[in-house]
Amino acid sequence: MSRVLYTSADYLDLTPEDARRQWLSILDRRPVDQGKRQENFNPVETILCLAAMYLVDSSRFSNKAAVNAPRPVPELARLFRRPPTSVIAKMDNLDGARPKGNKNDVLVAAALRSDPQHLAAVYRACLAGARSVGIDPATLPDFLGIEDGGQVWLLGQDELGPSVLELAVEEALGTFADAGYDERETERITLGSVRVGQHRFARAVLGNCGHACVFCGFAAPSAGPSHLLRASHVKPWRDATKRERLHVANGLAACPTHDAAFDQGLLTIEDDLLITVAPSLALDRDRRPEVQLYFGAPHLFERVALPQRATVIDVQYARWHRDHVYRPSDTTVPVRR
Repeated sequence: MSRVLYTSADYLDLTPEDARRQWLSILDRRPVDQGKRQENFNPVETILCLAAMYLVDSSRFSNKAAVNAPRPVPELARLFRRPPTSVIAKMDNLDGARPKGNKNDVLVAAALRSDPQHLAAVYRACLAGARSVGIDPATLPDFLGIEDGGQVWLLGQDELGPSVLELAVEEALGTFADAGYDERETERITLGSVRVGQHRFARAVLGNCGHACVFCGFAAPSAGPSHLLRASHVKPWRDATKRERLHVANGLAACPTHDAAFDQGLLTIEDDLLITVAPSLALDRDRRPEVQLYFGAPHLFERVALPQRATVIDVQYARWHRDHVYRPSDTTVPVRR
């Protein structure tokens, strides 16, 4: 079995004609049994695995769990004539989760994740090549929704201030140095991974909350994803473990006003999801009609609102917020009815 070696240019300068030739090779491929040596992933396969990472957290579907991975992993596995475990393993490598994996993969992924316009261009080249050989949208869906134009837009980036990103790089330096990456490469890889991870977290949280503010119900579905609704951690990113940072039960969706109040400890939630207003804010609410408008009934709910089948905010995160963020006093002030 021939094993082609690709250069960075084969990925970064991919054209629809390049993609067409690679798709023809893929369609001529015979499936290889699990555990047997497979052909190298070509640039089309690699770029589509990278794009899939914007939707799927590959770390949740390692080994046997790969068969449960959501769209587009099953579609890609069938098209590539590979088992889902191979697609997930490639995604892990591209994310830098396996620092001793293929270094070229990791650096190409970092370059594309740092340049959304470039990523969109090579993603569209992959799809154009597929369409030219008869692979239709039902077989290979446009899972990023940009085949006809647009950019790869990341959700939830408001939380990732300079101090958070510096912490992420600091946490990664030792691991990547041991694998032969310099500090600049480590920074680029880590920032890309953190930003995409935060995007997946925000996407999951917004969906879990029904794309509406859990404090007041504000929603603007026709506007699509925007800064009108934010997905935030209950226990902040920098204080959370790696698992907690991606846990949907550690997130809530809120309009900018209630998101800011929650982040500043002027709102908190109890174990039973009752909403509590800090006394200092309650004082202003009682004195100023404009504050009452946003932080009194009926605009502010009595209890966090979640869809019927949503994952409920975990009490451990709610308690952390009350202990470390909320501004308490001798008495708490529940939402007035």
